[in-house]
Amino acid sequence: MVSAVEWIGGHAVMLWLSLILAGVLGADLAWQRWRHGLDEGRPPPALRRHAAKWLMLCALMLFAGLVIAVRVTRTGWLPHFDMALAQSLHDHVPRPALHLIASLTCLGGVGVVAPAAILVLLGLLRRRQWWPGMAWALALGGVMPINGGLKQLFRRVRPLHGHGFVTEPGWSFPSGHAFGAVVFYGMLAYLLLRLLPPRFHRGAIATAAVMIGMLGGSRVLLQVHYFSDVLAGYAAGAAWLLLCIGVAEHGRTDARHMPPAATSRLSP
Repeated sequence: MVSAVEWIGGHAVMLWLSLILAGVLGADLAWQRWRHGLDEGRPPPALRRHAAKWLMLCALMLFAGLVIAVRVTRTGWLPHFDMALAQSLHDHVPRPALHLIASLTCLGGVGVVAPAAILVLLGLLRRRQWWPGMAWALALGGVMPINGGLKQLFRRVRPLHGHGFVTEPGWSFPSGHAFGAVVFYGMLAYLLLRLLPPRFHRGAIATAAVMIGMLGGSRVLLQVHYFSDVLAGYAAGAAWLLLCIGVAEHGRTDARHMPPAATSRLSP
C-alpha cells in the first residue's frame, strides 16, 4: 500500500484533474438521457422516483460503510490509507499548486456559497417560482445543520499539515465543502434544467460536475480533510440533494394538477 500511496501523492494533481474529467463525462451521459426525453416532446422527470430511492439508499449505505470503517475499525485499512495519503500529499504536492488550489477551494466556502444562495432564492421568488424557491431554501438551509451535526457526532480530528495555505477549525468528518458543493451545485443544476431553455442544460450539468469534483478534491490536496472525509461528504450531500429534488419534483407534479389560476401562482 505504501508504494501505491506514494505514487498517488506524486501524481495527485493529475489524478484530481482526471477524476473531474470523468465526472464531466458521466454528467454528459446523464444529459444525453435528459435530451432524449425533450426530443420526444415530453418534459422528462429530473429523476424517476424509483431511481431516486435506490440512489439515496446507495448514498446512505456508502456513508454508513465509511462511518464503520473510520470509527469502528480505527486501525483498519481506510484510516491507515487516509493518514498515509495525507502525509504523501504533504511531501509531494508542489507549493505553487497548493497556492492555486487554496484559491479555488474558497468557491465552496460559506462566504461565497451563502450570498450566492440568497441571490438565487431572491431571483426565484422575484420570478414567482414558489416551489423551486422552497426546494432551494430547504436544500441550502439544511447544509450547515446537517453537516455540523454530523461533525459533532463523529468528532474526527483533521489531518496535521504545515503548508499554511489553508487553516480550518472544527472537526473533519464529513467534509463540509464536499457536502455543500453537492447540494449547492447539484440543486442549482436541477433548477437550471427546469427553468432555462434546453441549449443551456448541457453546460449546467457539466459545470456542476466540475465544481463538485474540484471542491471535494481540493480539500484532500490541501490536507485539511482525509480522503474518506470527502467521500462521506459526497455521500451525505447526495442523499440530502436527492431528497430535496424529490420534494421539488413532488411539488411540481402537484402544481401541474391544480386549477390554472392556482398553477400560475405556484409553478412555472
